[in-house]
Amino acid sequence: MFITLEGPEGSGKSSQIPSLAAFLRERGHAVLTTREPGGTVIGDQVRQVLMRMENTAMNPRTETLLFCAARAQFVEEVVRPHLAAGEVVISDRYADSTLAYQGYGHGNSLEALRALLAFATGGLQPDLTLLLDVDPEIGLSRRKISGGEWNRLDAYEVAFHCRVRDGYLELARQEPQRWRVIDASQPSEVVQSALRQAVLAALPHPNA
Repeated sequence: MFITLEGPEGSGKSSQIPSLAAFLRERGHAVLTTREPGGTVIGDQVRQVLMRMENTAMNPRTETLLFCAARAQFVEEVVRPHLAAGEVVISDRYADSTLAYQGYGHGNSLEALRALLAFATGGLQPDLTLLLDVDPEIGLSRRKISGGEWNRLDAYEVAFHCRVRDGYLELARQEPQRWRVIDASQPSEVVQSALRQAVLAALPHPNA
C-alpha cells in the first residue's frame, strides 16, 4: 500500500511519520518511510538545488521540472520495488505537492501539470493520502520556532502558502475516496491518533 502525507509548511508531517510507521510495524506490516524531493542519491542532489535560499531566481517552471525529475527517479528506484515486495510505503509528500505548490501556489496550468506528473510517475497514484491541514501562518510560525531547515519554499510570501492550502483542500474535495483531511492544529498525540485510525481503516491485515 502506498500512503502519502501532504500539507502546508509546518503541518507536522515529518514528525508524525516515525510514530505512524512504528505503529504499523508493531501490527506486522513491513514499512518503508521516505520523503520528497529526495529518497534517492539523485533526488537528494536535486533537493539541494530546489531548497537553497540563494536560488531565489528559480523560475516556477524550472522548479516544477526539478521536482518531477527527482520524483521520476524516486518512483522507479524506491517506491515501485518496495510496493512490489508487499511493503507499506509512507512518503512525506508526493505528486499532489506539485499540484498544490506549483499549480495552485504559482498558478501554473493544472492540466499541464497532471500530464507531466503522469509521465514522471508512470501513472503511480497513492492508495491513501493524508492531508495535515493547518493555517499557513500557524505552520510557518512552527517552522521558525522549531529551528529546523528554513528553505527557499518556506520563504515565499504568506499569500502563496494560503493558495497552497486552498489547493490542497480542493484536491481533497475532488477525490474524497483517496484523501483524508486531519486538523493538524490539534495536539500532536491527537493528530497521531487520527492518522492511525485513517490508515487502519484503509490497510489490509498483513496476513490477509
